[in-house]
This record gives sequence, C-alpha cells and structure tokens, in this order.
Amino acid sequence: MADAASRLVSVAEQLLGAPLPVRVRAWDGSQAGPPGAPVIVVRNRRALRRMLFKPGELGMARAWVAGDLDIEGDLYTALGAMAGLLWEHDDEGGGRSLADTVRDPAARAAVRDLIRLVGPPLPPAPPREEVRRRRHLHTRRTDKRAISHHYDVGNDFYSLVLGPSMVYSCAYWEDDGSLESAQRDKLELVCRKLGLKPGQRLLDVGCGWGSMALHAAREHGVSVVGVTLSQEQAAFARKRVADEGLTDRVEIRVQDYRDVRDGPYDAISSIGMAEHVGAERYLDYARDLYGLLRPGGRLLNHQIARRPQQDESAYEVDAFIDSYVFPDGELAPIGTTVTMLERAGFEVRDVESLREHYARTLRAWVTNLEGDWARATRLAGFGRARVWRLYMAASALAFERNQIGVNQVLAVRTPETGTSGLPARTRTWNA
Repeated sequence: MADAASRLVSVAEQLLGAPLPVRVRAWDGSQAGPPGAPVIVVRNRRALRRMLFKPGELGMARAWVAGDLDIEGDLYTALGAMAGLLWEHDDEGGGRSLADTVRDPAARAAVRDLIRLVGPPLPPAPPREEVRRRRHLHTRRTDKRAISHHYDVGNDFYSLVLGPSMVYSCAYWEDDGSLESAQRDKLELVCRKLGLKPGQRLLDVGCGWGSMALHAAREHGVSVVGVTLSQEQAAFARKRVADEGLTDRVEIRVQDYRDVRDGPYDAISSIGMAEHVGAERYLDYARDLYGLLRPGGRLLNHQIARRPQQDESAYEVDAFIDSYVFPDGELAPIGTTVTMLERAGFEVRDVESLREHYARTLRAWVTNLEGDWARATRLAGFGRARVWRLYMAASALAFERNQIGVNQVLAVRTPETGTSGLPARTRTWNA
C-alpha cells in the first residue's frame, strides 16, 4: 500500500482536478509532491478528520490552530501557494467543480480512499479558541463580547506584537523607516487631516490602547475623549495617560460610541473600528458620528475595505476570520462606505488608499511575533498565537494582491453656508 503522503497527494489532485502546488509530509514520515515546493506537514489523522467534517477554509483553520497541520519553511510562500489552490481557485475558472467531483467515479473513489486513511470518522471538537458563528446582530451586548474576544487577549501579548507604539492599525511608511516611526507618522497624518488646534475637542472612537489620544493631546494641544469596549485596553490607556501627565486633557472611557452624549466635538477619529459596525448598522454609525460633530467639524474614518462583488447579496464573511479573529466583523467596498457617509449628511472631501502600507505593517507584526514565539505562546496560549500568526500573514498577502484594501476617508459636517473649512489645496493638510 502506498505511503500516507502519496495517498494524500493523489486524493487531493483527484478532488481538485489540478496538480498540487505544495509538498506533503505525513505523520508516518513519508513525503510526496513537487520537489522544492512549500511543505505542508500533516501531523496526524485528526487533521484530515477536521477537513472531512468541515471542508474548506474552516476545517484547515481548525487543524492549523490545533497544531494538527503545519507549514515548514517560509510561511508567506506556502500561503501564497495555498491561496491559489483554495481561495482563488473558483475565480480563476480552473480545477473541478463540486458537481464534477460528485459525477466522477475516480474522484468518488479518492474520497473513499481518504476515509479509509483517516480511520474512524469521528468529528474532533473545534479548538477552544473558536467562537461559535451566529447571525451578526451588532447589539451593544454582542459587540462588546466580540471586541473582548479579539482585544482582551492580554496587553503584554499585544505589546510584543505591536511594539512600543501600541497602534493596532495600518502604519504610514517611509522607504526605510521603522515600525515605530511609521505609526507615529500615521497618527500625525490623521491629526493633520483633522486640522487639530489647541483647545479643540477630539472624540477617538475605538481608541485602543490610547496612542491616538495621547499623540493628539501631546502634539496638538487638544482635549480628547477616547472610547473603547475593551476593559484591558482602557486600563492600559489610562495608565499611559497618567504616566504622561495628561489626565487633564485625555479621558478614556469604557463606552459604546452609541452612548456618547456629550457632543459637539470639533473632530472625530475612527481608526480601524468601523469594520466592527456591520453592514446593517453602518448608516446608524455614520449618523451618530455626524450628530456628535459641530457644524464644520471633521471625521477621519480609517477602515479596511474589500473588493465589490457582482452580486453583493452573495457576500459572506470569511469563516476563519469570523470564527477565530474578528467575530461579527464585516468588510464593505470603499464605495459603499462613502455612500453611507454621504447619506448621513457628510461631505466626503478626500479618500486615500494605504493598501501597500498595511501589507508592510502586517509583515512587521509577524516578524515581532515570530521573533519571540516562545513568550507569545506563554502569554496568549499556543492556539491563539497560531491564530494571530496565520491571520496576519494571510492578511499581508491579501493586501499585497489587492484582494482587500484600507482607506482614510476625510468627511466634513459642512454647514448650510457651504464653507467646509478646508484649505484650497487639501493635500497640504494645513487647516
């Protein structure tokens, strides 16, 4: 009988109707597949059971998180090969459809062979890091639970990944700059776009660990209210504020943005937060922020975007991201975001894409994570650390391939006079 790796490669190629672009090393030590290709390590039969009972991305994710499936060599190279095999397979029009697989006797025989190889077909329990998927309600209660799942992993873990800046969003890079300088430049870019002046009031929605609030207060002399749903973020941010002696100008609240009632503000920053709002709630989100601004006030909305689909009703949230990373998170095309802001009453004045900047930021975070892997697993746990490594590396590739993007949208609550308050040459950002 053929070794396990050869049988796995044969089954995979029968099911895919295409050559396997990766090499496989199985639990019995056997290897098969193209020489020199990235190596997928199948550590045990349980990995196959996971993929049989949950075919596609989620089954592979479960095997990865549990450590049943691994990658040998460069992670990006392997994910790039797998992306072409799985996530981009249908779009390219290659390979075999499910109907073809069902009709093909050879493919059906391959499935039977796989079942024999796997052994007793008992479905393994999902890793404990997985969140049970549900309909995206986006109530205050469910949003707080989702935010806690992602952000209350531990401040020490995030400090390891993000570095001293503690900024968990796309940096703004110079050619040879460091992650810290790139994050500082991003915060300064936001402040310049908002035209912040001493004495103004800024609302930072989804304030994270307080980096934007601190930068705006320290460098631009504004008073800042930062809101987050994460208790751990708030505690960390408040300590930073106290350590810098800025308690008279920065207030950090554990509060839903929908419950903020002390407007008007001169400016609002929302950096990497709107992805959590959800499509059904987005117009309400935009209207809430519009109502919190004074006439002439500015909003800077920094948000990840997906590519539009021919049939938008067919959009589904990524199973791995929804189950392990950002429960209830949803991405929208940039055109949809702009439309919603305009429907809420805003005048959209500038849209800037930072797509390549986010790819570089994610690679820097992966480097930080891999560089202190033993400590990362102690802080967050083995499975959670593997979740973050996979999602950040895969996201870097998605940004590089223009499958997703990130944009800063500058919008103004323009008064009835039509005076926006922006300079004639907006790209100077000197208000």
